Amino acid sequence: MDLNDTTDYQRCFACGQHNPSSLKMTFRTEENTVVSDFRPREEHQGFPGVIHGGIIATALDEGLNRASVLADKPTWTMTGRLDIRYRRYVPYGPLLRVRASLVSRRGRMVQASGKLTLAEDESVVLAEAQGTFMALTPELLDTMMQEYPGMRAFFESEEN
Repeated sequence: MDLNDTTDYQRCFACGQHNPSSLKMTFRTEENTVVSDFRPREEHQGFPGVIHGGIIATALDEGLNRASVLADKPTWTMTGRLDIRYRRYVPYGPLLRVRASLVSRRGRMVQASGKLTLAEDESVVLAEAQGTFMALTPELLDTMMQEYPGMRAFFESEEN
């Protein structure tokens, strides 16, 4: 299953390559985890030199959501619940890493956990998260993807 949207949409705030405000996250799998290395930009700061907590939540949400592809039957999901523990401030400048793992899948519900660290040193844990995600239904896809047939085809091809 491809982890990155290459369709005509690509406007996601976390991973959209056509969104000028996006974090431009891209994902890969490593040792049964989903990983993204990314570098927030100057406009993603809250306090001077510190990345805004909402940006951290966005990055963790996107990474944990992607962990659903590690299930026996991969699926695309939307966030139902996200719990974050901020361990220390996240500095502006260094390359960051989100690493997420699948915890369980039961019916339409997927649970995942993950961490935000420095990419150079994963022992420096900046934030941790746990989340519950719900598989997208065909009806929801119909509603959301009306104007983006390429993205609809991408989602459907990944489920088969």
